[in-house]
Amino acid sequence: MGSQEIKIIAHIRSDFPTKFGLPRQSGLVSELRAEIVFEPEYRNPDALRGLEGFSHLWIIWEFSEAKRENWSPTVRPPRLGGNTRMGVFATRSPFRPNPIGLSCVEILGIRQDKELGPVIEVGGADLMDGTPIYDIKPYIPYADAHPEAKEGFTAQNQGYRLEVEIPEKVQKQLPPDKLKGLCGILAQDPRPSYQDDPERIYGFEYAGYEIKFRVSGNKLCVVEIENVRIS
Repeated sequence: MGSQEIKIIAHIRSDFPTKFGLPRQSGLVSELRAEIVFEPEYRNPDALRGLEGFSHLWIIWEFSEAKRENWSPTVRPPRLGGNTRMGVFATRSPFRPNPIGLSCVEILGIRQDKELGPVIEVGGADLMDGTPIYDIKPYIPYADAHPEAKEGFTAQNQGYRLEVEIPEKVQKQLPPDKLKGLCGILAQDPRPSYQDDPERIYGFEYAGYEIKFRVSGNKLCVVEIENVRIS
C-alpha cells in the first residue's frame, strides 16, 4: 500500500511574522494568544463536536521555514551553546527528515466566525504566523502526562530566566494586552545562546511592533518599541 498524502487542515494566526522571538517550546509563555483557522474544506462545526470539554490540545504542524532536501544525523541545540552536537532524534530541532512539529496549547475558546467558520483560540503557542497545521488532537491528562519523565540534557536549562526591565515610557508604545506576553518572551532570552555582547541591540517583530533590547548579565532591558505598521 502506498502512503497517503498528508493534508493541511488549518493555519495558525499569531503575533510572530518571523521565527526570531518565538518561545522555544509551547506552554513556556502562557500569556501568548493565537488562533487556529481551518481551511475551507474543514470548517464544519461537527468536526469539533466535544472539543469544548477539553482544556488543552496537541497541534501537529509543519516547520515551513526549515525545509531542506538533505538532513543531518546530528544538530547543535541552541541552548547547549551552538557547539555541542546531539542526535537529531534526541532534540526538537526543526531540521529533521520530516519537518514536523508538535505543540501542546491551552484551549481558550471556540468561536464561530461568519467567514472563517469555527476558530479555536489558544494560549501558549510557539508557532510563527501562517504555520501550516496537519492535525489537532485533544490532550488527555491520564495518558499524556508523565511527571516522572526524565529530561535528558535539557534539564540544565530548566528554570533559566532573565530579569526583564521595560521603562514606563517604552511600555506605553505597546498595547496593554500584549505586555505580559512580551515580558514572558523576553524572560526566556530570545537571543541565540552563543551571543553574549552587552553592547549589542537585538530586535524582533511582535504583534506589529519592533522590539529592541540589550542584555547584560542576567538583566534584559528594552530600549525601544516601534510600531512597524505605521507607514
